[in-house]
Amino acid sequence: MAPERRWPRSVYAEGAEPDYRFSFANERTFLAWIRTALALLVAGVAVDVVDLSLSNGAQKALAVLLVAAGLLTTIAAWGRWAMAERAVRRGAALPSFGIGAGLALVLIVAAAIALAGLR
Repeated sequence: MAPERRWPRSVYAEGAEPDYRFSFANERTFLAWIRTALALLVAGVAVDVVDLSLSNGAQKALAVLLVAAGLLTTIAAWGRWAMAERAVRRGAALPSFGIGAGLALVLIVAAAIALAGLR
């Protein structure tokens, strides 16, 4: 398919067509991030629905934190996919992995809320 017909054009209009293995690897990484986002969303809904031994405020805060993390992970997955695909097409270095540090911080905060709320 011609680059001008592929979407998003901001990704496919740059550089040369890479070896398909690199594009597939980038796609698998994107899908792994989407699975992570889905797991965070499910965890947030479960925390909200299941009656835990947390205060109502802590349980709601934990649920909101997990759902928000799932939403942000989805957005970050798309951006990371686009940056990596552009880098591969240009033959440039891959982008840094800042998403992982942010997600780790969110999970540390979620664990702290859960531990602090246990009676």
